[in-house]
Amino acid sequence: MPHSTHRTDLQRRLPHPQEWLGLHRLPRSAADLILLGDLTGRYAVGSYSRTSSDGRTLTLRSDRQGAAEHGHRITAAIACHVARAGGTVDELTQLLLHPEHEGGRHARHLAMRSGQPRALDYLHRVWASASAAVHDSTRVESRHHAYEVLAALRDRIETTPWRGTRGRTALRVLRAHLNFAEIAGGPLHHASERQTAEEAGISRTTLRAVYELVLKPRGWLRRLRVGHGREGSTWYLDLDNRAYGMSFSPSRIRTTQFPPNLALEEWLTPETGAVADIDSTVIARLMGHDAFTHHGLGSSALMIIGALNLHPGQTVEELVGSSSVSRATAYRTLRRLALHGLVRQDCQTWALTPRALEGIGVPTRASRSTPDGAPALGWDALADDYGTAGVVARRKALHVAERAAYREVLERLTEHRSKAVVIVRDGRTVLVPAPRADEIPVSWHSPGGSVLDPATGRPAADWRVATDGRLILITPADQRSYDELAAAHAQAHSEWESAT
Repeated sequence: MPHSTHRTDLQRRLPHPQEWLGLHRLPRSAADLILLGDLTGRYAVGSYSRTSSDGRTLTLRSDRQGAAEHGHRITAAIACHVARAGGTVDELTQLLLHPEHEGGRHARHLAMRSGQPRALDYLHRVWASASAAVHDSTRVESRHHAYEVLAALRDRIETTPWRGTRGRTALRVLRAHLNFAEIAGGPLHHASERQTAEEAGISRTTLRAVYELVLKPRGWLRRLRVGHGREGSTWYLDLDNRAYGMSFSPSRIRTTQFPPNLALEEWLTPETGAVADIDSTVIARLMGHDAFTHHGLGSSALMIIGALNLHPGQTVEELVGSSSVSRATAYRTLRRLALHGLVRQDCQTWALTPRALEGIGVPTRASRSTPDGAPALGWDALADDYGTAGVVARRKALHVAERAAYREVLERLTEHRSKAVVIVRDGRTVLVPAPRADEIPVSWHSPGGSVLDPATGRPAADWRVATDGRLILITPADQRSYDELAAAHAQAHSEWESAT
């Protein structure tokens, strides 16, 4: 039934859309989305496909599921615009149920199919989610403001304790995304899993575990759209997350140590202190090198180097808090770094040697505090000592091969290539090529859209090539001409689009 003939009492009382839009001064993009719908297909990307159970491949949704997901995304976007403009849920309902607003097609279809009470309940749920998202978000007004917000986020990252192996790996991943955000000029940025893994110096398996177990649950990072094809995923660094002061201690849950006895004054400097202070710029420059892979110096060395570069001359107790590592890890890491000439001890304090950070473009503050420090080995030499030289290059080569194989599959899907179909008619074999005009051999074409018989070279009376490149078989049971068949196909396609 057309929407114009199916109006409720609520819709009859609606004001003209321009009155409401002008009153609340919605942006032009929001007004176009409400009045005209998603003309550019911005909210359709990813709606008609989903990640399969293995988490690696994409499977197509049915047309009905894809249309429902597409409509829900449009509805949620409009709700966010209305909430940001100071509107109410009643005004949102009026906008979406207006029969002339293309952006409310999904809500009106739900009201028509399942009843208006269920549609109103759905709109209230969407409004609650949109209001919470708008309330917890920061409005970035300019490029300068975006860089200020990213700088504040970097300070928050550097003062948050990242404990345990998983926490330190999460810091590397988050710092990689911060690099991408600084290049993009705002918290909204695009990055694929392979790009992030190469930037952070870890494997894709570890990257996925950190995404799902640390960064997403803690609110640091949100994936707005899953990447597909040649486009990476769309990410958003959450500027107002509640992760500040969080503690990563999954490895301490099953510890065999007894708790401290306060009467005996054990653990004077608790390792669970929330004080952290590191230089994440140094970590970002070093984390992609072979020397800091899993079997090399590791993430604990990155944390120690980042803490000492920011504040030279720290004791082990101070490093436990500033670098968020345990006491045993701090002692073990300092001994390894001192063996390679990267740090030196002066009484009870530790500092970087003058040439510890040579070659990465970051001036070290330790050069002023320890002018007579021993020169450090090069980072490539350290990677050779640990047997990790070439790990980053091999990982990049693997990613290049995976990208090439993936793009080849995408190209085949884009061209709709399929295996040839062989049918037998009148005792002879007929080969039906793939449904693409550029894949049908030129020798099969003839003027007027007919198909040449490869055996005789004459036009086949019962085969035609449609405008979309597909072959149409005209059987004796169907007496319509080729033009009538093409027109019937176009009409059926239009009716189906209107229905869905």
